[in-house]
Amino acid sequence: MKKLALLCWLMVTVLLTSCSANLDEYDKSTPSFDLFGYFDGQSRAWGMVQDYTDKQTRRFVVDIIGEVDGDTLTLTEDFIFHDGETDQRIWTIKRLEDGSYEGTADDIIGVATGQTVGNALRWQYDFELEVDGSSYTVAFDDWLYRQDEDHLFNLTSIRKFGQEVGTITLFFQK
Repeated sequence: MKKLALLCWLMVTVLLTSCSANLDEYDKSTPSFDLFGYFDGQSRAWGMVQDYTDKQTRRFVVDIIGEVDGDTLTLTEDFIFHDGETDQRIWTIKRLEDGSYEGTADDIIGVATGQTVGNALRWQYDFELEVDGSSYTVAFDDWLYRQDEDHLFNLTSIRKFGQEVGTITLFFQK
């Protein structure tokens, strides 16, 4: 009986974690997502982190400076959290020949990958998350949506072992 219950749980987990939006669904959505064009120069974002129960656990503001040099975008992100903590992440993002993107940053494990279709960008990477003195590797699945010339929305699913353990919601303004 326990084996059957475990098998059912595993099947449901696989089905639920394999369901995700398809980037191609945004091919006719406008305005088109120009990653380098949007982030060249200064922008600001406001966001929050929620845990698996949807409880808000952190709020923050991010000041962003982007510099484009050919097929490379360098994003310097300065975070200020509601509790006074500050952090900085510097992304180096390369546009590949096929139009997709790869990026690196100090707290990112390996290489982030991204692709744009229509007004959407899907950006995926593994992240070293520090919580109460412990470090956890989690997977980030970022979906950014271009609203208009000056605004972006960003929804991020944070997963551990295929299970969503939190979300991040961000609003960007150019």
